[in-house]
Amino acid sequence: MSERPKTVTSAHLLRAERPTPHVVRLVLGGPELVGLPVGEFTDHYVKFVFPVPGVDYPRPMDLATIKRELPREQWPRLRAYTVRAWDAAAGELTVDVVHHGEAGLAGPWAAALRPGDEVLFTGPGGAYAPSPAADWHLLVGDESALPAIAAALERLPVDAPAHVFVEVDDPADEQPLPSPGAVRLTWLHRSGRPVGEALLAAVRDLEFPPGAVHAFVHGEAGFVRQLRRLLRVERGVSPEWLSISGYWRLGLDDEGWRATKPDWNRQVEADETPTPAAPR
Repeated sequence: MSERPKTVTSAHLLRAERPTPHVVRLVLGGPELVGLPVGEFTDHYVKFVFPVPGVDYPRPMDLATIKRELPREQWPRLRAYTVRAWDAAAGELTVDVVHHGEAGLAGPWAAALRPGDEVLFTGPGGAYAPSPAADWHLLVGDESALPAIAAALERLPVDAPAHVFVEVDDPADEQPLPSPGAVRLTWLHRSGRPVGEALLAAVRDLEFPPGAVHAFVHGEAGFVRQLRRLLRVERGVSPEWLSISGYWRLGLDDEGWRATKPDWNRQVEADETPTPAAPR
């Protein structure tokens, strides 16, 4: 996954929108966005930078310098979010932030932003775009993956077959997802069930079309782990045709998730290791 150096870009909020009750859509602008390298991938992401209150950071802000010269408790916190859209001509970067009340860091911050407020971020990074060589596409995710899924659907070749499963809280969280592809979109409503339970069942029940599938599966780490095993072991999808990762983990903040992700990766690899046959 490619990502620009940790130089921090300063933008400002042009406007904020509410496409659904639980999403704050931030449209950012500013001279530092000119020439931003967005467009190669549909899962481009930036990391919002949250300075520690009361700490005077040198400008331009550079995270490598900060980590080298300041104690850990003064390091800014980071939160990764997928780029929903990039308008190079207008110099506007659009990012969707999930907002569930006052819980978390980025959601309440995004809801409180006003036009003209400064927004700091690093990136962009990215690695995935739907391959035109695929016979069909599979896109699966929860709310955290919805911006990347929406961007990927807009990039599908004309009439390219795609099965899409998106899990949200309820029908009010659904969004229009236009695409030139031949898309079969299924919205799954959580309605109090565990995150990802409906997604796992839907993909397991899907009758896979013939040919090579290019799959994009992202969201809460628990269901992503199960779907990875299903796709890799049971369905035989090869790694080069699979973009899959946990964006977040239930019960952990972003720092906690990043700290435990190496263990999670080892568990995922173990899931895909064939069990030796019992001696006879």
